[in-house]
Amino acid sequence: MPRVLIIDDDTSLLDVLALAFEDAAHEVHTAVDGADGLAKIEGKRPDAIVSDVNMPGIDGFTLCRRLREAGNATPLILLTSRDSEIDEALGFELGADDYVSKPFSTRVLLARVAALLRREAQRSGGGGFGATQVAGRLHLDAARLEARYDGQAIVTTVTEFRLLEALTSRPGVVLGRPALLERIRGDDSVVAERIIDTYVRRLRRKLETIDPEFDAIETVVGAGYRWKAGR
Repeated sequence: MPRVLIIDDDTSLLDVLALAFEDAAHEVHTAVDGADGLAKIEGKRPDAIVSDVNMPGIDGFTLCRRLREAGNATPLILLTSRDSEIDEALGFELGADDYVSKPFSTRVLLARVAALLRREAQRSGGGGFGATQVAGRLHLDAARLEARYDGQAIVTTVTEFRLLEALTSRPGVVLGRPALLERIRGDDSVVAERIIDTYVRRLRRKLETIDPEFDAIETVVGAGYRWKAGR
């Protein structure tokens, strides 16, 4: 039974979501703010996290940033009532795997969480693109959800890892944003295609910390992205 942690300072919404996830056969834990959420993450080790953005004290963005900086790659969905691309982009820059704008359908949220959990299960079961994948200096271990470049570990989210798999599975081939979204998300939810640019930007920064001259992910203007063959 997958463990899901839901963090929201709106206790009424928290109760509704907890009941919906329990009915969907999840083990549910709740937290009423970011500080409580961080403590529950450490103690309960959830398989997925759903967190509101607007909370007093430690908000959803801060919680997300602290987790990723600590190397915690647990799939994370942000709930936001700020209907702006700036907020969405900021959430993804900090390492969120997905976002859902309020008001939302609980069915949609359940589907998003299920999609993230499926991706995680594919990794642990060696599914997806295969247990291991090598593209030049990059080594991907799907069973462990581990990425290494020049032998150095790269901390990635599930979505970032899946993007690396998609690009390196077809080196030299240009993949458009719609195709990449389909490969990395595995559901039919509607998300702005430009979110792919944010994922790519994050991955480039991480790889450039290992090799400042990293250029294996190539932008093809007007078409998409490709992993340079032989890199």
